[in-house]
Amino acid sequence: MTAPTTTNIAQGEAHVEVQAGVVHGDINYYRSPPGSTPEEQFTMALRYLNARARNEARELIEKAAAGGHLTTEVHFYRLIALLSGRTLRQLPPEDVDSLRAICADMSQLVDQDEWAAGVKAIIRLLKPIPADEADRMVKEIEALNRPQREAIYGHLEALREGAMQEEMWRKSFALAKVQRLQGDRLGRVWKFFHPTPAPPRSIPVRPAAVATRDWLQAGVGAVVFALAVTQLILLVAAHGTFAPLLGLLAGLSGLAAFCFGGADRYYRQLRLRVKEAQIRPPQQRRREAPLGGFARKVDRLFDRYFSRYVPPDTDRAYWRAQTAGIQRHLRDEVVEIYREQRIDADRIAWLVRHLVSDVRQRWEQDTLTAHHQQLRIPARTRVLHVGGLTLLIVGALWVIPAVIGGAPLSGTGWLLLASASAVPAVRASFRIIAERRRVVDDQEERDVKDAARGAAYRRWCRKLADKPSDTEMAAWLENDRKVLVDQAMHQYRLRPSQVIAHAFIEAPAPSCKRARYPQGPWRYSRYRLLLFLLTEDGVRQVSCDLDFQTVESDNTQRLNYRFDAVAAVRIDGVATRQQTFKLTLVNGEFVETKVGELEEETLQEDENAVKIARLSLDASGLPHTLHILEGIAAEGKEWVNHRRRIADKKLADLAALVHDLLD
Repeated sequence: MTAPTTTNIAQGEAHVEVQAGVVHGDINYYRSPPGSTPEEQFTMALRYLNARARNEARELIEKAAAGGHLTTEVHFYRLIALLSGRTLRQLPPEDVDSLRAICADMSQLVDQDEWAAGVKAIIRLLKPIPADEADRMVKEIEALNRPQREAIYGHLEALREGAMQEEMWRKSFALAKVQRLQGDRLGRVWKFFHPTPAPPRSIPVRPAAVATRDWLQAGVGAVVFALAVTQLILLVAAHGTFAPLLGLLAGLSGLAAFCFGGADRYYRQLRLRVKEAQIRPPQQRRREAPLGGFARKVDRLFDRYFSRYVPPDTDRAYWRAQTAGIQRHLRDEVVEIYREQRIDADRIAWLVRHLVSDVRQRWEQDTLTAHHQQLRIPARTRVLHVGGLTLLIVGALWVIPAVIGGAPLSGTGWLLLASASAVPAVRASFRIIAERRRVVDDQEERDVKDAARGAAYRRWCRKLADKPSDTEMAAWLENDRKVLVDQAMHQYRLRPSQVIAHAFIEAPAPSCKRARYPQGPWRYSRYRLLLFLLTEDGVRQVSCDLDFQTVESDNTQRLNYRFDAVAAVRIDGVATRQQTFKLTLVNGEFVETKVGELEEETLQEDENAVKIARLSLDASGLPHTLHILEGIAAEGKEWVNHRRRIADKKLADLAALVHDLLD
């Protein structure tokens, strides 16, 4: 025996960090309607069977059968669910009795369809098959229609021993190699772990907010100025010459031109300062958002994508420094518009990517500061502003002597009043006009943003539209298991017939992604797998890491030990919390791994934590593995022999019933 060493994944109090789970809450694949009919129960059972949740599938099939839904298809899958993944000798006595009851029920069937042919093929597998008849049996299975043939190869590859086991495994493994990458797995599997994207949003345009003081200054100032100008006109008219009137008209025209040009200039300069503030690198480091909060997760998304989307031929540090202000502005916007929606940050990752990509594109096109050109003061505005001011001064110089000369006291008063009312009125009008123009420009910018974000959102939804189903994920994982079993048998130079049984324990790898359907088991982007091969000489154990997205695997450890070297096997922890599998050898060394973890916050309203935990463990194969290893720990190799004796006695009686059915 090779000296065992400790396999310890997340030992003791260590924690296997798994990213927050994605629950595709908009999919009702595993949700049964209230008061389901037997037909609906059977349909749901097939979905769980395809998900490799065999126990759940078997319960639902038996409910459908008890409800009167008894067809050849139902009987076919009753047998598949009962026998899936096990040899006949692994069946406990109660399952052999169930098998006898199912076979007895089938004696009443008269339908002769494709499912009946599949049922007969399974029944023939239940009776002893001499080595010289293995080829004929395989040909009979090959002659079945595709659904029946692939179900038998996919679930019953280990059912028989000897030559038949060799042939069944060869066919099952060949099918697994073909189906392992079918359906564009490498191009689609990552989509299963992405959440449903949150619809795009943008900050609503802030309504025009004009201070009461500005309205008063503009209104009162305009009234007082109009009054003062009227009095000045009367004074100039009383002077009896035309020249002062012409000067007054010129001054008023200059004032109007100055106001038009000045208002435009004021707004452009104000808008430019706002735009500059949005892209200016922050002067001091802001305090980080609380750990685990929505804002901190958004920070990480922006950091990730700004670090990833560096323009070509640009130093990363320089890019990050120059875009720090833009990053902060965009981050604050995203946090503001989504904080109250109670969504996970991953659902807006598409938006962050779009925003960062847009910044990179504008950097490459040298349009990050395009607002400088857009807000540049045009020549027309300069002419109106400067020319109007000049004309106002000329007009004033023309009018003032005439007014003061005709009425020194009242003329001076009205001139001062006109000046005193015009200045605050003009300034207030600049602010009012700027605020109204801001609303118009903000709305135009928002419309452009909404159009761009909407297009990005639709593109991302189309990209995720062909995400794999849970059935595909389960099938790919089952095929990976078979490939890994075959590789392990080659490493140990074992033939399928030399393996009494094989069993897996699956655990999520550190920092992996995970997702599931409502009422369905968890799927992981990376797995830690323990494979046990039981042979006459003892246990062959292989530890490996499987990257489910790239279909790459690495064996991390191989162990050999006799049956009597296993001292204890146990599962620690509550089903609804993280559980730990621990296999202890007689020399004190142990194999330990985390086998499940449930986040209460991922539960949907109609879900039960115990059921989700049970489904995930069922789909992982842990109950089957635990049953085998606990028996070995209790009785060693004698457990294998004892189970064989019991099974052989039960199966002998079953063989007689099968013989009668086939006759």
